[in-house]
Amino acid sequence: MSVRAERLVIYVILVMFCVAVLLPFVSILTVALQAPGSTVTGLALPDELHFDNFRRAWTVGGFGSLMASSAIVAVVVVPTATALSILAGYAFGTMRFRGSTGLFYLLLIGLVMPFEATVVPLYYDLRALHLTDTYWALILPQIGLSVAFGTFWMRAFFLSSPKSLLEAAQLDGASTWTALWRILLPTARPAVTTLATLFFLWSWNEFLLALVLIQDPDRRTAPAGLGLFVGERTVDVAGLSAGALIITLPVIVVYLFLQRGFIRGMLEGSVKG
Repeated sequence: MSVRAERLVIYVILVMFCVAVLLPFVSILTVALQAPGSTVTGLALPDELHFDNFRRAWTVGGFGSLMASSAIVAVVVVPTATALSILAGYAFGTMRFRGSTGLFYLLLIGLVMPFEATVVPLYYDLRALHLTDTYWALILPQIGLSVAFGTFWMRAFFLSSPKSLLEAAQLDGASTWTALWRILLPTARPAVTTLATLFFLWSWNEFLLALVLIQDPDRRTAPAGLGLFVGERTVDVAGLSAGALIITLPVIVVYLFLQRGFIRGMLEGSVKG
């Protein structure tokens, strides 16, 4: 196969993947622009664009307070989980201490255990601590769930870092803390950016914890707030779609802002990992 033919095949595959990714988004957008109360089947273009659905979704759904609650949770979860993941990954990736292998595999249980299996006991534990219906009921479990993956991610990066950097730092008298923050961490920016972006995505889209642990409407997060558009016998499909797009907007903005570092981190992980 010639180079031109290979390039054509690559472009065709990329276009197919783009269509597969964008088609659900376009479908939701067309539904969100339909007339309120209309029945939509498949990908149907609206006869008239009803942008008022977004204003109605924002007002009826109260997405101002819902997104504020999601932002509060994400602002605490993302930096805390990222910092803990860096420290744990640095310890497991560059240090050798008694029981390090066993502790690391014990931490990886958080990656293989079904999250849904822990929600019910987690509810009773947090209720005993009087933490249900508080932001901590969402923040603490999300930090714990995120650190398992974050430690695995950062450990892989630190294992792939040149050992000569640490050896040179030790010869210069640098402490363990200095070697991390002054030498290794600047080279880990793409990996850290990717990790923080994933943490924000997971935290912002978390639905099950908010549904089970939060009953107070003032502390309900944006994904859980979509249930307001589902009635006992009817569903406001246009309002539900408009609300889903409103919730998606911050994730898109964050990704567009951090996309260069995110892609670099993913590519470095594929090469080094």
